[in-house]
Amino acid sequence: MSKKTIILLGFILLKFILQYSLISPEYDLQRDEYLHLDQAHHLAWGYLSVPPATSWISYIILLLGNSVFWVKFFPALFGVLTLLIVWKTIEKLNGNLYALILGATCILFSSLLRINILYQPNSLDVLCWTTFYYIIIQYINTEKTKWLFIGAIVFALGFLNKYNILFLLIGLLPALLLSKQRRMLTEKKLYIALAIGLVLILPNLLWQYNNHFPVIHHMKELAETQLVNMDRFDFLKKQLLYFIGSFFVLLSSLYALLFYKPFKKYRFFFASIIFTLLVFLYFKAKAYYAIGLYPIYIAFGSVYLSEILKSGWKRYLQPVFIAIPLLFFVPMYNLSFPNKSPEYIIKHPEGYKKLGMLRWEDGKDHNLPQDYADMLGWKELASKTDSAYATIANPEKTLILCDNYGQAGAINYYTKKGIKAVSFNADYINWFKLDIQYTNLIRVKEYHEKDNELAETSPYFNTSKIAGSITNKNAREYKTTIFVFTDAKTDINKRIIEEIKDSKKF
Repeated sequence: MSKKTIILLGFILLKFILQYSLISPEYDLQRDEYLHLDQAHHLAWGYLSVPPATSWISYIILLLGNSVFWVKFFPALFGVLTLLIVWKTIEKLNGNLYALILGATCILFSSLLRINILYQPNSLDVLCWTTFYYIIIQYINTEKTKWLFIGAIVFALGFLNKYNILFLLIGLLPALLLSKQRRMLTEKKLYIALAIGLVLILPNLLWQYNNHFPVIHHMKELAETQLVNMDRFDFLKKQLLYFIGSFFVLLSSLYALLFYKPFKKYRFFFASIIFTLLVFLYFKAKAYYAIGLYPIYIAFGSVYLSEILKSGWKRYLQPVFIAIPLLFFVPMYNLSFPNKSPEYIIKHPEGYKKLGMLRWEDGKDHNLPQDYADMLGWKELASKTDSAYATIANPEKTLILCDNYGQAGAINYYTKKGIKAVSFNADYINWFKLDIQYTNLIRVKEYHEKDNELAETSPYFNTSKIAGSITNKNAREYKTTIFVFTDAKTDINKRIIEEIKDSKKF
């Protein structure tokens, strides 16, 4: 086994170890993770929330036992593969051992650690961006058309994982057209590859068509409720923070793409990052949408720095560039990950407050970062819902209806009673099982919407009561309440069907 291989395996092992150590055991899964895991029970070519690739991974996790270990394994694996692709890119660019170590260090000790701790489409999205850029470099070097077909497959996978990868093409195409590499656009087999890619994504496009393009409704709603509040300066500021330890490496890559002769044929990558960022800015995108841009530029920067630092007094700077990501990782480790207990954070809020991490969407400061509070209280909710379910005489005729997808997904993940909770929120609106004539209702309500529930719903049932609520004060769902209504006086199914129709009116 070569020295390079041993070092690479060391980085891979360290990556896995870090990913599993960055979440304190006090935390449950995050609300989005429950929704994605539930998709394994409802396989389809599309969803209201995400394209279908996440459901395929969820199905594999389900086959493996659906444990938290496997939930965390796949985003960590995608992070490892991203590191591996950057390593291979550096080798393709003729980088030496120092370049490989520098590039791997920059990738390992970056915001990708935060991305890779959660089971969301973002980890695979970054991998697909990085791999697609790597394939372009391979094609430019070899001009073998097989890379066009591989690129089409990777892009299709990226599209079926997250539509965000379209921004890659939007930024890349004008950069290619303005460069000498535009001749690749005249390659006939490129269009065969594009046709293959279209065939691969066609089932999802047909699903979108048959369901009246919910992605357009979703994007419109996102633009009106969230993106409208995005600040373009804040977007640029966060781009620096995501890879702050690699800032000089990224800066070196941009310089090298313009002036380093061995990179002349890759010069369009400079224009590509500019165009892509401009598109993100124009649409007022969330800052993390652009994270997939940077790993490939770390490869360019690492190779260039390894060349200019290999001789003379400059070689003494080699350890400095490796030390910088490590030094920035120290405060990042202490503040940027849920590796401290809620109690510790509450007792030591200073650093979190300085970084604005205690400010939630509601514009108020809280005891914990919102993401961390979103990983608490779910087991308690599921346990208390199970207990309420067990008190009902005919539980098989009970509908468990939640306010949001996090509640429904968490109950379904942790239940010991085989409960299948639903909601009018997100994809759960399509997962109601209406072949059962329901006579009972367990209603899970958010605290701020619970006050009128008994008064509004109890007239339709013979008995009603409050069965419990989330008591974890640090949970975002604190005081979420469980109501139990039994022996219906009305046709529950009919009312549910009407509610579903109303909810689906875009």
